[in-house]
Amino acid sequence: MRPSFRREMAQQAVAVRGVSIALACRAFAISQRCYRYAPLLADENEKIEDWLIALTKARKNWGFGLCYLYLRNVKGFGWNHKRVRRIYCELELNLRIKPRKRLKRERPDPLSVPDQPNQVWSMDFMADQLWNGKSFRTLNIIDDFNREGLAIDVDFSLPAARVVRSLNQVIAWRGKPAMIRVDNVLYAELLAGLASGHYRIEVSRHVHSMAQFGFLVNDSLSHNKHRVRFCGSHRP
Repeated sequence: MRPSFRREMAQQAVAVRGVSIALACRAFAISQRCYRYAPLLADENEKIEDWLIALTKARKNWGFGLCYLYLRNVKGFGWNHKRVRRIYCELELNLRIKPRKRLKRERPDPLSVPDQPNQVWSMDFMADQLWNGKSFRTLNIIDDFNREGLAIDVDFSLPAARVVRSLNQVIAWRGKPAMIRVDNVLYAELLAGLASGHYRIEVSRHVHSMAQFGFLVNDSLSHNKHRVRFCGSHRP
């Protein structure tokens, strides 16, 4: 317990119970000098309180640091920062720290497993570098039924028109799939490259229909384990 609290209790015992000052000081373990101590800076503390209350009302987003810097650098007061901090905390002017809001992400739909070929294909890009540091990309197209690599297109640049050409070549000898799974990166490139052309894309929340081929491009299932496994084992 602080000496100031013990001094207050001793003063109350003297005033209410009528005991002597010496007895009250011995009972509450304080000296008579502490009992008779009168703070000399009480008026100045009230001035600090008034300034802090006025600043926090005018600047609701200011904490102790900005308030103290304003009083010292702008107003020119030479108060000790520990003293101002103590009064600031006694007034309970501390800013409440708002907890971060956690984003609730939608859980992806369970990955469907095809039971025959040409039901679901997967497409993804891979990137690597040559010995001279020049980067190149590969477009991998696989069948999710038996993990068959249908096409691996390699070039320094693979725009959306090049992806469409590769799909046309595979569809010519393989037939159209019922669905194609791509990640968000590949879908964004397809959307940016084809939306301005003559290929019509109907956009819904999770499923995007490309009318030219008649299959679905689903970017909500980016956790495709078949595509990830193929890209991990295949090195250009």
